[in-house]
Amino acid sequence: MSLEHFIKNAISEWMKVKGPQSDIVFSSRIRIARNLSGLPFPMLSTDSQSEEVVNRVEEAWKTNKQELADLAAAEFVRMKDLNELEKRVLVEKHLISPMLAEESRNGAVLLAQDESFSIMINEEDHIRIQCIFPGLQLEKAWKLADQLDEWIEKNLSYAFDDQRGYLTSCPTNVGTGIRASVMIHLPALAMTQQLNRILPAITQVGLAVRGIYGEGSEALGHLYQVSNQVTLGQSEEEILDKLQGVVYQMIEHEQASRKRLQEISSVQLEDRVFRSLGILTHSRIIDSKEAMKRLSDVRLGVDLGLITDVSANVMNELMVMTQPGFLQQYAGSRLDAEQRDIRRSKLIRERLGLENRS
Repeated sequence: MSLEHFIKNAISEWMKVKGPQSDIVFSSRIRIARNLSGLPFPMLSTDSQSEEVVNRVEEAWKTNKQELADLAAAEFVRMKDLNELEKRVLVEKHLISPMLAEESRNGAVLLAQDESFSIMINEEDHIRIQCIFPGLQLEKAWKLADQLDEWIEKNLSYAFDDQRGYLTSCPTNVGTGIRASVMIHLPALAMTQQLNRILPAITQVGLAVRGIYGEGSEALGHLYQVSNQVTLGQSEEEILDKLQGVVYQMIEHEQASRKRLQEISSVQLEDRVFRSLGILTHSRIIDSKEAMKRLSDVRLGVDLGLITDVSANVMNELMVMTQPGFLQQYAGSRLDAEQRDIRRSKLIRERLGLENRS
């Protein structure tokens, strides 16, 4: 396996599997923040100190990776060995964060072969463990993250306080250091103008709602990332139970809105879905924001059974492949905005054409 495996394949292996509630919940993610004892946190560390963190983690992995089968097949990649385009592709696949790609001086990542987990080094904290599974599978993601966390703690010493728990750069991560999140698709709630009522209510119960790339990003294609905000004073089970309970309510609201649209506005709904499919199939230029909006409509049509000759996996694939980094990686060169918009429309036409013929 090589870095090329992660860069050239738009859809991760875990994305090809249908998970529970996958018509609405795209993915479940667990992220654990940790720091090594005896070294300054990344924002205060020198180049030599941050390099030491990378070396310690890499050495622990090389020496003890046979203890976990998933780690034995993983790939260790340093950010300095990647160009800007390769970093952007990994961000678009949610394998690394924008912060690691843009700001880390001595960053690295340990990538699972099936891309179900990545361990980022020298992001906001020394170590960020991330595990992703399709659909609503928070407990399964937590089980893997916990195994990886125990493996690291067995081989490296964490910064820990008996009263505060695990110590992190951001105060909101102190304690368990766990962020649980789901990527949820809410097109019907958006169409029925209910999101403005539901999203503020979610933040009032201690959860955060963000865009597809986390904090500060935009909710393109009606995709939202819902996660816990506080880790101190809550157990892992409490964090997961609270988030899962709210997500089930969001699923129920989305399902009710979809049913209402089919009952009351079936012609308008079908027109919107097939109009978007027509634009994607025949357009010659399309920007990323409109592409995500149209892909969201078509994905809704697929999930409702209105469109039967396009698979949900193709929609997942196109939502990644049409992002700027992947388009340029596919082209083999840097593209300006108009060139990307032209290539994006061509790629969508070709992919939908292949799907229909198959």
